[in-house]
Amino acid sequence: MSPRRSEWLPALRRLAAPVFLAAAVALGGCGERAAETAKTAAAPAAPSEATLKLGRDVYNYRCYFCHGYSGDAKTLAASYLDPKPRDFQATKAEEMPVERILAAVKHGKPGTAMKGFTGILDEREMQAVSEFVRDEFLLKRAPNTRYHTKENGWPDHERNAVAFPFAKGELAIDTPWEQLTPEQQKGMRLFRSACITCHDHGKVNDPGKVWESRPVSFPRDAYCTTCHQDVPRSEPSGVTHPQRPATHTFAERDGSVPLHSPERAAQQVGANYAIHDKPPVLVGANAQELQGERLFQKNCAFCHAGDGTAKGWIGSFLEPHPRDLTSTEQMRGMTKQRLLHSIREGLPETSMPAWKSVLTEGEVEAVAAYIARAFHPVEGVRTSQAGK
Repeated sequence: MSPRRSEWLPALRRLAAPVFLAAAVALGGCGERAAETAKTAAAPAAPSEATLKLGRDVYNYRCYFCHGYSGDAKTLAASYLDPKPRDFQATKAEEMPVERILAAVKHGKPGTAMKGFTGILDEREMQAVSEFVRDEFLLKRAPNTRYHTKENGWPDHERNAVAFPFAKGELAIDTPWEQLTPEQQKGMRLFRSACITCHDHGKVNDPGKVWESRPVSFPRDAYCTTCHQDVPRSEPSGVTHPQRPATHTFAERDGSVPLHSPERAAQQVGANYAIHDKPPVLVGANAQELQGERLFQKNCAFCHAGDGTAKGWIGSFLEPHPRDLTSTEQMRGMTKQRLLHSIREGLPETSMPAWKSVLTEGEVEAVAAYIARAFHPVEGVRTSQAGK
């Protein structure tokens, strides 16, 4: 008969306890070594010198414009991109494993200027530049390649150190001259004569008004809807201009092109915009007005159109639209002094630039005389027509 369970189990436990303890100690040591081995296996191998060299070459050719040679994103691109390019020097290494960098290189980052390089770089180049970025900037915090080096054509660049504060943004480039020391004035002269070519987005105290033209779509229905919106949308051939009937009519259509085809629509759109490129015919214009005509058609018609309506191609794209110089409403209250000032100084928050550095005072006067003669009377401007 076998011994009862109650008799042999306690004895077995007493015998096994030392064995279990030894095994636990042994397994504990093995566990530590296994964990260390796993940790070592998980750590990626350091990239080879060949990989880093290839990555550096790719980065310095493809990536520096936005991220900077030193990976700190202190670049011209960063001054106008929103969101700004990533500053690798300020990014924690644990936040950017190689796999994450590689994904951005391959596929880009939606909502940013970072576009994917698949199809531009091969797999080896994308892997190399990803490993280079992490190794050089996130781990080593190294400067990579300095741009102003002898190899890049800048021998002894330190001789230009007086201009560095303006190039680096330490001193505002619009600092009043009298507030600068003689040394800073020397640096300002050097900066403005040489460095500003690349460092044109330096620090300023007064950034001025922010404005930019916003393009709008042109009419897609083959009609010049900015001024012909009340013309029947059937066959417009031969219909007179609803606002200025003596000025022009719609262009005749080419009968060889089907009436409702895209080609016909494109043909008519082009023809209707071209109508506004034709300047009015002046009869009995004086020498000043003829000079103004040449200047206006060469410089101003680009936005205001040849007929002064601003309904040409470019004028219709700009917002706010350029002034319609033929409009009684838009020219109400226009005086010679106001018109001359607008031409000389431009108009803030519009696409009207200042012409004072392009045209002489006599040429500005001639343009004003032409506007008053060809498009709309201007108070204080005497024209040849008025003198008749």
